[in-house]
Amino acid sequence: MSPQHEAPRSAEGRRTDLQADCADCFGLCCAALPFARSADFAVDKAAGRPCSHLRTDFRCGIHERLRDEGYRGCTVFDCFGAGQKVSQVTFGGTDWRRAPESARAMFAVFPVMRQLHELLRYVDEALGLAAARPVHKELRRALARIEDLTLGSPESITALDVNALRGEVNPLLLRASELARARVPGRRKNHRGADLAGARLAGADLRGASLRGALLVAADLGGADLRDADLIGADLRDTDLRGADLTGALFLTQAQLNAARGDAATTLPAPLGRPAHW
Repeated sequence: MSPQHEAPRSAEGRRTDLQADCADCFGLCCAALPFARSADFAVDKAAGRPCSHLRTDFRCGIHERLRDEGYRGCTVFDCFGAGQKVSQVTFGGTDWRRAPESARAMFAVFPVMRQLHELLRYVDEALGLAAARPVHKELRRALARIEDLTLGSPESITALDVNALRGEVNPLLLRASELARARVPGRRKNHRGADLAGARLAGADLRGASLRGALLVAADLGGADLRDADLIGADLRDTDLRGADLTGALFLTQAQLNAARGDAATTLPAPLGRPAHW
């Protein structure tokens, strides 16, 4: 993206086009994606079938009661702005109810676009890390390439090999993470991809640690020092973060926080908000 066409940013410096804007989306997460009856969802729903709670204006009829009604999974989902991109750009503002012949293609594009926007979000964050300057040039090239892909036709987007694209971008994100975490003194723990489900890590010193892709479901991280830790892809469902310090945590998303448990004493990175259920 050229400087004269830079995306708008929030007061905290995050790109607003990489944040969900349900007002400009045609309820794609509520229609395109499947979910199964579980602790996260009250019922089964097939892909391409609109949720029974989706209103005609594409708003959720139980948005304020999702957790109480058994739809906790909806409260932790984040499309990273893919919903409005598909609705307003890829399909030019024509919704699948007014043009039902577009529904199948729109629903197929959405999950791919979500992955592209997630990558954009991570690359954009990496570009904001001063310590990662040695890889900024390559990151900018990756950003421009992904941006171009998101502007493709429905056919070109659904044909993308996103896994291959991730394989190209992930080394850059990893290098950016290593450069940013190198400033942390002492030996940094490496729990990349570790199964730490239910682990008792209360008060643990995890400053600058790699927790990339770690399974931390229901782990106790109460009071843990997670400053500058890399949390990209970490599964934080029901993770106890009460009193934990997440200052400067890398690649942490709002969806991850929404899936976890915390309190008023949990310290968060500036761009992210405290979930309402904490």
